[in-house]
Amino acid sequence: MLSFVTSDGVRLAYADDGEGRPVLLLHGFLSSGHRNWSRLIPALTGAGLRVIAPDCRGHGASDAPTAPEAWPADVMARDVLELAAQLGLSDFDLAGYSMGGRTAIRAMVGGLKPRRLVIGGMGEFGIMEAGPRAEAFEDALRHGEAASDPGMGRAIANALAAQGLKAQAMLGVLASFQPTTEAEIRALRTDALVILGTEDHDNGSGQVLADWLGGRFLPLPGDHGQVPASPAFVEAVVEFLSP
Repeated sequence: MLSFVTSDGVRLAYADDGEGRPVLLLHGFLSSGHRNWSRLIPALTGAGLRVIAPDCRGHGASDAPTAPEAWPADVMARDVLELAAQLGLSDFDLAGYSMGGRTAIRAMVGGLKPRRLVIGGMGEFGIMEAGPRAEAFEDALRHGEAASDPGMGRAIANALAAQGLKAQAMLGVLASFQPTTEAEIRALRTDALVILGTEDHDNGSGQVLADWLGGRFLPLPGDHGQVPASPAFVEAVVEFLSP
């Protein structure tokens, strides 16, 4: 893993594999670059692409600050903009899943300009608002099995333990959420592929998000956790991003 230090002193780790046109991959909440993209990365490098997969702030091998001042609004997007600048990326593609999809959109609102965009696990609502799912995550992080949804509390606690994540840092991720308006999404108008599982119902409509972006929508069988590891997802992303 490589790393760089952000403008506020946080060290972010990232993998940089393969050669060819760069693709920047942004993973989901409670995950990491390798964990989220373990099947996609070798498929993309095998297709002749260079893959850059950071561990977002608080996740994986990156620093996980717990002080509130380390989590200002839109800091996740700012980290992506700084990484792109650090690597001198100017002609590249961008893909994000779940939290990574939201971060990708926020980075583009902030000025990032990929040639092609893939958003997975998100519809328009999940991009625009944190919503009930983020509230449930916060409750689970704070209260564990005493949360209003004990099953989620138990699952979150297991995820934290398995990956060595800090609950306070994950709360920082949630606190840094920045809403996005319909007008901001429509203004991006880019060559986009939106992929959403047919059993993934928490984040709105993939078709609406694709329409707003001026792209196309691909529904795939499965729920939020199943889709990114599915062969159909990997095949669709590789086909869309291949030179």
